[in-house]
Amino acid sequence: MGADVNERSLLGPADLSDGQLAFLVARGLGADPERVTLLDSLADAVDYALPSLTTAGRYWVDGHVSVDGEPQAFRVFCKHVQSWSRSPLFSFVPVDARPWAEVSVPWRTEPLVYRSDLARRLPDGLAMPRALGVFDLDETSSAVWLEALPVDAVEWDLPRYVHAARLLGRLAASPRVRELARIGRHPSTVRDYLSGRLRYQVLPTLRSDALWQHPLVAATFDRDLREGLRRVAEGAPQLMGELAGMPLGTAHGDACPNNLLVSPGREGFVLIDFGFWSERPIGYDLAQLVVGEIQLGQRSAQDLAELDEACLEAYCEGLVAEGSSVATEVVRRAHALQLVLFNGLSSVPFELLGSPPTAEAHAVARERSRIAAYSLDLLAATVPA
Repeated sequence: MGADVNERSLLGPADLSDGQLAFLVARGLGADPERVTLLDSLADAVDYALPSLTTAGRYWVDGHVSVDGEPQAFRVFCKHVQSWSRSPLFSFVPVDARPWAEVSVPWRTEPLVYRSDLARRLPDGLAMPRALGVFDLDETSSAVWLEALPVDAVEWDLPRYVHAARLLGRLAASPRVRELARIGRHPSTVRDYLSGRLRYQVLPTLRSDALWQHPLVAATFDRDLREGLRRVAEGAPQLMGELAGMPLGTAHGDACPNNLLVSPGREGFVLIDFGFWSERPIGYDLAQLVVGEIQLGQRSAQDLAELDEACLEAYCEGLVAEGSSVATEVVRRAHALQLVLFNGLSSVPFELLGSPPTAEAHAVARERSRIAAYSLDLLAATVPA
C-alpha cells in the first residue's frame, strides 16, 4: 500500500469520506482529530463462511495516518447490517410468510446496542468492542465501525464453557444490564418463533414421511427419535406457552463460542454480534452456548450431557451473584423447553438434504441427532414449573 492510495470501493454504501475515516481512526488512537491525516487505506472482506440474514458485509480497513507528522498504521472493522428483506436468502421465504419474516429479524438492534452505554454496564469478565462510529445508510441499513481487537484462537474446554456460562448468568440477571434489554425496540417474543419458522418450515417438514426416508436422515435419526420429535412438534404450542410464562432475563441471543471472543490482555470474553440481543426467558443463552459448535460440525456431542449440566449449574451461580432468586429447577425446565423447541426440532440438517449424502454430511447429521435425542431426554427429565 503506497502513500495517498485509498481503495475502499469494496465497502459500497458503507464507505466513509477520507475525513470521516481519519476522524474515526483518531478516536481509536485517542488522538486529536485535528492532528490526524489519512495517508492511505484499503478495504478487504473478512473471511467468514457462516451466512447471516442481516449482514451485508464484514470488512477490515487497514492503512496509515499521519499523527503530528508521524506515520502510524491502523486497522478498523466495518460491519454493514441491513433488513433481511434485502438479503438474497429472503427469496427462499414463502410469499405468504414474507411480511412476518421481514419484521421477525431485528436488524436495527446491533446499531442501537453500539450506540448505547452497554459496555459500561456489563458484568466484570464481559466486554464488547469499542464503537468508533455508527451510521444510518438509509431506512433499512446501517454501518457499524469498531476497533479491531486481537483474538486468541483458544480451545473451548469444559472450564472455558463453565466460565462463559457463569458470566452469561450474570448478564441475564444484572439489574444495570436489564435496563437495556429492550434497546432493540423489537416487540418479538418466543411465541413468534412458533408462528414463524416452526409453522412455515420445521413442523410441516417433520410431518412429512419423505423426510425420514431420506438416506441422510434415515441413517442417523432412528424410529424412536423420529416419533419423539413428532410428539414434541404436535405439542409445540403448549410447550411454547409454558416457556413464554417463565421468568425473564437479558439474553445476548446468539451466545455461541464464535461470538464470545478471547482477546489478549482481557479477562473473560468479548461479546460480538448483538443482532438478537433482547429480553428472553431465563436460561435462553445456554442452548447456543452448549450446542452452537455441535450444530456447525466443530465439536462432537458425545459429552453434551456432562457439558450441559456443568454449564447450567454455573449459569445459576451467575444468576445468584446478581441477586436473582430464580430456582435452579425453574432454569433447568426453561432451558429444556428452549433446547428442544429452538434446537431439537430443527436438528434435522435441512440444508444438506439436497446434496449428496457424503461422509461429512453423515457426520453432521449424526451429531445433530445427538442434540435432538438429548433435548428430548432433558425435557422428559424436567417437570413444568
